[in-house]
Amino acid sequence: MDASLRSKAEQLASEMAGQARTAEDLNSLMRLMMKSALERMLNTEMDVHLGRATSSTADGTEEHLSETTPVTSGASTGSKRRPPNRRNGRSKKTVRGDVGDLTIATPRDRNGTFEPQLIGKHQRRVPGFDEKILALYAKGMTTRDIQEIIRELYDVEISATLVSEITTDLDTEVTAWRTRPLDPVCPIVYFDGIVVHVRGANGKVSQHTIYVALGVNLEGHKELLGLWLSENEGAKFWLACLTDLKNRGLSDIFVACIDGLSGFAEAIHAAYPQTRVQLCIVHLVRAALRYVSTEDSKQVTRDLKKIYQAATVLEAEEALEEFAQVWDAKYPTIAKQWRAKWTDIITLFDFPPPIRKAIYTTNAIESVNSVIRKFTRNRKIYPNEGSALKLVYMAIHEASKKWTMPIHHWKQALNHFAILYEDRLPELNRK
Repeated sequence: MDASLRSKAEQLASEMAGQARTAEDLNSLMRLMMKSALERMLNTEMDVHLGRATSSTADGTEEHLSETTPVTSGASTGSKRRPPNRRNGRSKKTVRGDVGDLTIATPRDRNGTFEPQLIGKHQRRVPGFDEKILALYAKGMTTRDIQEIIRELYDVEISATLVSEITTDLDTEVTAWRTRPLDPVCPIVYFDGIVVHVRGANGKVSQHTIYVALGVNLEGHKELLGLWLSENEGAKFWLACLTDLKNRGLSDIFVACIDGLSGFAEAIHAAYPQTRVQLCIVHLVRAALRYVSTEDSKQVTRDLKKIYQAATVLEAEEALEEFAQVWDAKYPTIAKQWRAKWTDIITLFDFPPPIRKAIYTTNAIESVNSVIRKFTRNRKIYPNEGSALKLVYMAIHEASKKWTMPIHHWKQALNHFAILYEDRLPELNRK
């Protein structure tokens, strides 16, 4: 909005404030303004359609185009003129918008060729109204919640079918996003799953897992790479997800950060043989504490911290041996499990300390999962798989608007990647 238009709007708002006595008075004035503005814009569209719009001439002055142009049927002097197109009254229809229901008069033309762009012939909602419903839907609100809010805010009744029609257009968008091409290299990718309840075709409700892949690109920005849905979280399906990423162009991952799912590391090595796997230390500590009594939990946690916060691999191995000597008699399973997964635990020691925290925890993807849970907590059961994926996509799409900054210490991490994986960085290959 330019300065002059803003000034006029402020002057008009001041006049309206002086005339309105209640919120309903103000709302009525707003409806009248919206109705008048829409009808005037539609009339302008009709003028353009009939050829009466103003156009600028070469010398900068304005001239009005004639409403009709004679059209001949042949070259002979006796050719007939086509009857001119002209206005043919108005038709009324009710549209829904931010200020409530509006009954507007849409101009018609004699030939029936006028196709209004502002509000189409079969359009029943003011532009922008659908976006508000989608925003409420993205917040995880149910259809009933949306109906009540629209009724309270705008005094407009909408049906569950209308909400469904508005959100159906998202299907194409979600499909295009899930099949979009990816960059060939993603230095860090976090993988995780979140459980939701979905009603199947037979009407039975069952647990499904939404698989999430969150990448950190070469600029250090977080980017959701993919969403998949399956009835069970397992390494076999993860392999299918990894294959999908590869088919869409992601040919190389430097470090894959995962939880302790059995067989997942093997699936990653099968799809990306050069990728280093880093197990989430937070998940490992939580798993260890399942075997520990409440009175010992703090001390066990402190001793485990000495392992993954060691300066070198050698110091970490010594810390693990010390842990085993202290706790094996009481909790023999913990050290045994860490030794079995040691190769995928010590990946973090390939990197300088400021970078280690970015890869030894899956906090980045846990924050994404928390966003999903926040937006989906009102949805106890999804009617189908498509609905679940659609809502999760919208939730993350909203959250990603805040992913404007690189992750902490990214420049330092990238320099380290450049040393470790010199032949795999695209920028270096082009030099």
